[in-house]
Amino acid sequence: MLLTITNEPRDYAWGSTTLLAGLEGRSPSVGPEAEVWFGDHPGDPAEVQGAGTLDAVTGGSLPYLLKLLAAADPLSIQVHPTRAQAREGFAREAGLDPADPARNYRDDNHKPELIVALSDRFEALGGLRPVADTLRMLASFPDTSGVVALREHLGAGADAEALRATIGWLLSGDAQAAVEDIIDGLGSADAEGSADAEGFAEALRAVRGIATRYPGDPGVVVALLMNHIVLRPGEAIFLRAGLLHAYISGLGVEIMAASDNVLRGGLTPKHIDVDELLSIVDTEPGVVPVQPAGGEVTEYDIPVADFALRRIELSGERTVEVTGPAMALVTAGEVSVAGSDAATVPVRVGAAVFASADETALALHGAGEVFIAEPGRS
Repeated sequence: MLLTITNEPRDYAWGSTTLLAGLEGRSPSVGPEAEVWFGDHPGDPAEVQGAGTLDAVTGGSLPYLLKLLAAADPLSIQVHPTRAQAREGFAREAGLDPADPARNYRDDNHKPELIVALSDRFEALGGLRPVADTLRMLASFPDTSGVVALREHLGAGADAEALRATIGWLLSGDAQAAVEDIIDGLGSADAEGSADAEGFAEALRAVRGIATRYPGDPGVVVALLMNHIVLRPGEAIFLRAGLLHAYISGLGVEIMAASDNVLRGGLTPKHIDVDELLSIVDTEPGVVPVQPAGGEVTEYDIPVADFALRRIELSGERTVEVTGPAMALVTAGEVSVAGSDAATVPVRVGAAVFASADETALALHGAGEVFIAEPGRS
């Protein structure tokens, strides 16, 4: 069984008025359009053409959530729990109202995720940079009291311990004067003119942009500790549990485990539970690998069993085997999809086809770009 599914964009403040509209070939929207959800998550189940919502078909059993994401402004810095941490936290907060803004856990599942760039440039922050590299970057800052204090915190112990303590200090509220002093120093930081800070110019430019949108926010300084990542079309990053991250700008396809568990670490007016954040964040520094686009078919490396994702550059006809329940999301061109009954379903750009678990192969026709989502095989 094949079903055409769509959804209305969610109007989060960081969304774009042009990115989703441009993808779908329509005029810019009046308000922000941030995400389109293709899944059966109770927060916003997809709409089935002529037949209600997808959760009525699946019973809410899909292990993944597929999205289009369009960021004009930075999202909050955030981290997601492991499945064990989510189960423990969800049980601990069972007495809180589901709408309580102080609630950290909305369900008992983990939320690993993968983002694939659609726009020519997709910017993100992911993971923490080695302390020695951040100290080299900070060499381009003026020696003000806030900058000196930041250097001292970063130098107080092994990298992981020092980074955990530094993030806690920045988010505690006690460091606000230092935070504002460091942000002021961003304007005069000169990575090009400092031999020690060479190579950090693009990261500093990105954090300056974040500072203009979130003036005085401690998350701006947390962003200085993170790896700056630029993705080109078809490139992707996988973000595991415990990894601090934030998307800055761009259009992408995102897939994740079906969860809404988010612990925030700045760049947001929403609740930040510093102690809980520090209990689940992994502060061991390291690079987040960028997965390249692989030509006609890209199979992304996803080390979890919740979801798998393929990107297909279609020209003519191609049959792809699937392990349902699967989805085919069209992001460019003119594409139609057929299942076991051979009936061809045209799919507009920005919409998807849901294939029930009894479908074992999808026949793709046309020319364009298609993403195939399905449960993982790990």
